Amino acid sequence: MRKLPSLRLRLVTVFALVALVAAVSVSGIAYWLTRDAVLTRAQNAALNDFRKSLGDHAGALPENATCDDLRGMAAAVANNTMNYQVVLVDDQSEGPICTVESDPTVFKLDMVPTALIEAVHERRDDDTPDAPYHLYWQRVSLDGDPYLIGGTRVLEGGPTAYTLTSLAPERDDLNSLAWSLGFATALAVIGSVLLAQAAATMVLRPVQRLSDAAQRLGEGRLDTRLEVRGADELAHLTRTFNSAAESLERQVRDLSNREAASRRFVADMSHELRTPMTAITAMTEVLEEEVDSLDPMIAPAVQLVVSETRRLNDLVENLMEVTRFDARTAQMVLDDVDIADQVTACIDARAWLDAVEVAAERGVIARLDPRRLDVILANLIGNALKHGGSPVRVTVTEDTRDGRDEVVLEVADRGPGIPEDVLPHVFDRFYKASASRPRSDGSGLGLSIALENAHLHGGEISARNAPGGGAVFTLRLPRDAGQPGETEADAEADAECVTEAEPDAGDVPRQRTATEPPTTAPASGGEGKETR
Repeated sequence: MRKLPSLRLRLVTVFALVALVAAVSVSGIAYWLTRDAVLTRAQNAALNDFRKSLGDHAGALPENATCDDLRGMAAAVANNTMNYQVVLVDDQSEGPICTVESDPTVFKLDMVPTALIEAVHERRDDDTPDAPYHLYWQRVSLDGDPYLIGGTRVLEGGPTAYTLTSLAPERDDLNSLAWSLGFATALAVIGSVLLAQAAATMVLRPVQRLSDAAQRLGEGRLDTRLEVRGADELAHLTRTFNSAAESLERQVRDLSNREAASRRFVADMSHELRTPMTAITAMTEVLEEEVDSLDPMIAPAVQLVVSETRRLNDLVENLMEVTRFDARTAQMVLDDVDIADQVTACIDARAWLDAVEVAAERGVIARLDPRRLDVILANLIGNALKHGGSPVRVTVTEDTRDGRDEVVLEVADRGPGIPEDVLPHVFDRFYKASASRPRSDGSGLGLSIALENAHLHGGEISARNAPGGGAVFTLRLPRDAGQPGETEADAEADAECVTEAEPDAGDVPRQRTATEPPTTAPASGGEGKETR
């Protein structure tokens, strides 16, 4: 789509075009009216004087006038204040045709157009019986100069007379008028441009102020207000903007307060649940160890209590992790990680070696947080195993195109794929693909936590369906997360809040107790979402 020019340029252009069209129209009309009036006045003056002078001198000719008589008449007629020349032709006598010119160097008979000669010799008794011959005229251009040629027959056997009058003075006057009108048109256009600039400035300055204020408002400065000036439409628009900004600030403040209260509630609830959950988890593990010695009627209930306790414990840990992401307090401990080793360690720690194929070359090193990378891998692979089925294939490649330096991990399964209506929501928190199955083994937070960890590294996770079937999750991480590592105390404090809550898929090793050393880097919960 072609980008339109600025509003100022469009206003100036419209003003200039309107002024140009108006000025050219007025100047053109004035020029043509003036031209017609000037030429008509000059033409009538020359022809009337020619007719009068011809009539005065024709009566003095003898009955059988000779060429000398005609020459004297031509000189007398040409002696006038209008500066026209005369040609007399005596073609009525019985002798040879006599043609005389008042000034042969200026005007000769062969300069008279043939059409004018024919018109002069044509009798028109039906129109005016008393004057069968009329005075005719024609404007011509000779050597680039304008002239008026007129002709008529002298009555009662007189000669035929032609006159040549120069229209150069009138042409010069009209050229001066044209230049004056052109100069006036240019001044009108320039004036309209200056006027348009002033009008655009008056109109656009408040619009620019409003635009700047809207930009500041969009940047989060909700206290932005504009000074109301005047009582016109722009002032009304400014009042409307101030009212909208005030309403927006009030609503955002209310939403922020509610969101902060919700985060505090979830954090406090999760924190308060950790102590009883630790005790409950220890007790359920003791019961699990003694399940073989319990009454067969009680054993299934014990197993249910154990599984649900683990699920509740994972949910609490996931909620605490989500709270850290929302509060922007999640930190990273960066280290140089061999991606292939990290993938293998993640799969081995969860006993997924028989269900996962790994296509990764050793030596692909990236500076990342190994614990958070383990969380991402556990959630993606666990989700693929749970919903897509084995074998799951994990591929590690490098992407250095267009100046990028990224590590790309793809987790592909052999399942039916993700429905198109579900695909945009796979990373949403607590999203369930089927409303008829609101309860699942997972909490619906695993993929969202994986995405948040990827964003923390400056990376991204995307999901798509493979052409041959199955879902493909693509993780892109920069080679260097570029963030300074947290202090040892911060790392210990952050790790203290995260236990090894594995994804609810595949063969999951027994959850460690508070006194057991972890077999791998601690990972936050990674429940697979019900996306298919």
